[in-house]
Amino acid sequence: MKGLFKSKPRTPPELVRLTREHLINVDLNTSISDAKREEKLAELGKLIRDLKIILYGNSESEPIPDACAQLTQEFFKGNTLRLLIVCLPKLNLEARKDATQIVANLQRQQVQSRLIASEYLESNKDLMDILIGGYDNMDIALHYGSMLRECIRHQSIARYVLESQHMNKFFDYIQLPNFDIASDAFATFKELLTRHKSTVADFLTKNYDWFFAAYNTKLLESDNYITIRQASKLLGDILLDRSNSSIMLRYVSTLDNLMILMNLLRKSSKNIQIEAFHVFKLFVANENRPPEIENILIKNRSKLLRLFSDLKLDKDDEQFQTDKGQVIKVIEEME
Repeated sequence: MKGLFKSKPRTPPELVRLTREHLINVDLNTSISDAKREEKLAELGKLIRDLKIILYGNSESEPIPDACAQLTQEFFKGNTLRLLIVCLPKLNLEARKDATQIVANLQRQQVQSRLIASEYLESNKDLMDILIGGYDNMDIALHYGSMLRECIRHQSIARYVLESQHMNKFFDYIQLPNFDIASDAFATFKELLTRHKSTVADFLTKNYDWFFAAYNTKLLESDNYITIRQASKLLGDILLDRSNSSIMLRYVSTLDNLMILMNLLRKSSKNIQIEAFHVFKLFVANENRPPEIENILIKNRSKLLRLFSDLKLDKDDEQFQTDKGQVIKVIEEME
């Protein structure tokens, strides 16, 4: 007989509405006892897990597109995304993990061929301010960082972050003493500077002076091995991207930039030397080298040639050998 009175499964919109009510309750109700609060958080955690199962499926079933679309529509219609982000610090660890995966999935969900997450974030860009600020809080930094990277999949949202005052903060976040948070901040920084080519080129053109001044002094001249290695690799990726060709020519025509790269070539770490070489070769390849750069290369010719003759990769790389040979040839022939 029990089976006859079994409760009917909640529809995706019902689940979202119930989750929203619980989030509001957790956000506003600060006067309840600790025991009652734990009980409410446990209920909320179960609802969030149920939402995740609809979006991702489980071992028994695959996600159903129609159910995902219903859930997505209700989520953005009722501001549940904002509540989930704002209330994240109050959730327990498992609920935070599930919430992070939900936010990630929702960025890709289409409703009638529209990415409504993008439309919602367009009208709620201040959520990016909250997510970026998460790097100041060790407990939620990795969750907010992961959400942030999913949100900047949308070009207009990436543009907002690039053009905001927050970009300057990343130079400090990348050097935080907590390795996991610093690495996460660098992953977001890299995504911002590589995903949307035209937006990145526009940002770098408008903000060249302060951006590369901070990049050189805070990252390439850092005391931290990981920071230098990651930053020199990313610099190569940025400058070698065709969309940034005018940025690259400007960078490799500046003597101060060359001096920084030559200092990196002198580092004891072969990994840093290799990454620095991929940027250094652009200074040599520049056919319109300014006289001051030409003079420095000639002045240091013997040291550079000796360094490059010893510079080898652990495994054969035809392109690297070709590039190195070309650099050596140009430096040898300089008058």
